[in-house]
Amino acid sequence: MMNPSILMHPSKPFVSPLYSTPRTRTNVTESIAIEGRNLSYSVATRQGKTIPILRDCSLRIPSGQFWMLLGPNGCGKSTLLKILAGLLNPTIGTVHVKRPRSFVFQNPDHQVVMPTVEADVAFGLGKFNLTPDEVKSRVSKALDAVSMSKFMQRSVQTLSGGQKQRVAIAGALAEACKVLLLDELTTFLDENDQIGVIKAVRNSLNSSGDVTALWVTHRLEELEYADGAVYMEDGRVKMHGNAADIKDFIMTRQSAYIKEINS
Repeated sequence: MMNPSILMHPSKPFVSPLYSTPRTRTNVTESIAIEGRNLSYSVATRQGKTIPILRDCSLRIPSGQFWMLLGPNGCGKSTLLKILAGLLNPTIGTVHVKRPRSFVFQNPDHQVVMPTVEADVAFGLGKFNLTPDEVKSRVSKALDAVSMSKFMQRSVQTLSGGQKQRVAIAGALAEACKVLLLDELTTFLDENDQIGVIKAVRNSLNSSGDVTALWVTHRLEELEYADGAVYMEDGRVKMHGNAADIKDFIMTRQSAYIKEINS
């Protein structure tokens, strides 16, 4: 069932300019961290039919900002995120994402696999030629960025879902990723864990200055923490720009839809 917070009337929406400028912070540069141009993605059925999932999607996200990707269930949000992460190849279109990039899954149990918090954050650093002191420093800074330093020696099995998500984010930060791609991290979390995870991402960007995050969500209230947003419907990017403007746009459409049903 579609989440009521983003239930929309199917009429044609206003489309903002692709390169409109959201509110910015002083440490944000003008460079672009994520760009997709005319992205389409289709899958073939066993009967040989082609089903379009994405249709001519374009987006552009500046470095150092926290953006959110919203839309009704089944609109293509997660598919677009996986294309940006390199997990899927677009049928048509081009992608540019700063490297290294990191994809954080909706279910933290798919990503947090080591017995302790410290070991899990350090796990991905084995592919780098780092000294033990360098590993320890990276792990410490990453856990501090997500407010999990005091849990360093804790068994991951004792953590809440939100704490596990923060550990997964710390693992990406420890690898010095430039782009965080986050797939509906708060879907199964209670309100306290939800806010904790969002603030962890926000704090990570504030402390680094050059990490960019794109967060897939279905919760309108989370837009409060975003610099910008992308709104999708039916496999298309319908609006792109300032988070507050997109929230107002969605709420207006929601009200219109409810009024039409009641009439």
